[in-house]
Amino acid sequence: MSITKEITKNVESIDVKSNLHPVSQWIRNRKSTYAYYFKDQEIPKNTIEEIVTNGLWAPTHKMTQPWRFVLLEGGHQQDLGAFMLKFYKEKLSKEKFPESRYQETLAYAKNATLLAIVFQPNKKAKLPEWEEIAAISCAVQNMWISCSAMEIGCYWDTGDATIQYCKENIHLEDHEKSLGILFMGVIENTSEHQRRKRKSIDQKLTYNLKPITL
Repeated sequence: MSITKEITKNVESIDVKSNLHPVSQWIRNRKSTYAYYFKDQEIPKNTIEEIVTNGLWAPTHKMTQPWRFVLLEGGHQQDLGAFMLKFYKEKLSKEKFPESRYQETLAYAKNATLLAIVFQPNKKAKLPEWEEIAAISCAVQNMWISCSAMEIGCYWDTGDATIQYCKENIHLEDHEKSLGILFMGVIENTSEHQRRKRKSIDQKLTYNLKPITL
């Protein structure tokens, strides 16, 4: 099913009494779902491509489009889990990474669709790095909201282990950087995952009125 049809279907379930615009509903419906909750069910290729295409429509200064994405297939799900286990065993203390977490870490990525995110700065434009990374973040947000609208679990893992895995397992040009992996997957039980609350608008929005000079 295309994302357009999925959104249309899900719009019917939105509270009709709400005064929020539908786009506000989808933005606030976005959430992080860890790969522990993904079930053994593949996301169709055309759905993945549609989600990534939505990412490509993110705003980008001077149209530099400083991103590229790599779909990690085949043995990556198994290898990433083993890599993460070895990485954390070497880097973290037993208190922070006890043996009780070994098995779940080893199996963590087994049901996930893994999309490596690569920062590809534009050499000619020479924009500040923060602007380029901000554009990539907007692209990820587009994909994340698309996943939530389609009831696909999603999580952007920017941990040291995933960044290092990409450095060692995909070709990066000298000027490119790994920005981690977007984990996507079909959720086992959507009702179990609670959304985190946000601080109220009056705590985060202020008004600065400058007097008009005559």
